[in-house]
Amino acid sequence: MAEGENHHGDEASVRAVTPLELVLVRHGESVGNVLATAAQRNGDETIRIGERDADVPLSSLGVEQATALGGRLAEILGDADRTLVWSSPYVRAVQTADTALRAAGADLPIRLDERLRDRELGILDLLTWLGVQRLLPQEAKRRRWLGKFYHRPPGGESWADVVLRLRSFLHEALAEPHTDRIVLFSHDAVITLVRYVLEGMREADVLALATREPVLNASVTRLRRSRDGAWELKEYNDVSHLQTAGAPVTHHKGESDVRPH
Repeated sequence: MAEGENHHGDEASVRAVTPLELVLVRHGESVGNVLATAAQRNGDETIRIGERDADVPLSSLGVEQATALGGRLAEILGDADRTLVWSSPYVRAVQTADTALRAAGADLPIRLDERLRDRELGILDLLTWLGVQRLLPQEAKRRRWLGKFYHRPPGGESWADVVLRLRSFLHEALAEPHTDRIVLFSHDAVITLVRYVLEGMREADVLALATREPVLNASVTRLRRSRDGAWELKEYNDVSHLQTAGAPVTHHKGESDVRPH
């Protein structure tokens, strides 16, 4: 066999054993989710959280959700061979991963990657949308003009910025050889934007998705790679495991203003 043919065969062999399934899990309800929802409901301008975003833990309900998630993970993982687990380094995501894997009886190492962290809000951090409009009216005007996908608050990220780091992560993670499945524990915007990248969405598509069906706490989303390399959505935002276990299903939409204006 010629040298060129050998090399081509090696490439085909590597592609055949790279991950075929991607499982996306949003963290359980966090203390930040609870306080942000309360602030919006009460008409407050600020969200009173005592920790930086990276250190916000799960609420007691979030721990219950993460435990209930273990049963679902046990079904997905099977014997867990050829499975890799990654997590955002933020406390709420790592806590969800630790709790759920322990409940699933899966002894798998958790790889942390900062590219899976939540979107950084910069000067908008700890403000409700009402607070942004009252305290930073020019920034609110910029956001309305640019739309959520491209608006980058000073010191923060736009959704397009998050997409750039996710493309970098996915390029590396999905090239892992001898792996059938990757499980990612992360955040609502990250999960939505992974779908944007892998399914080839447009701006209007992803914003409509975020408006219509925001990612729920401790939900499971699954994509599988077909023979032609395309990613197909098999399951989205599933929380049936919470209902089966009698754990609460919580609705925290995160940032409410997702439509471009």
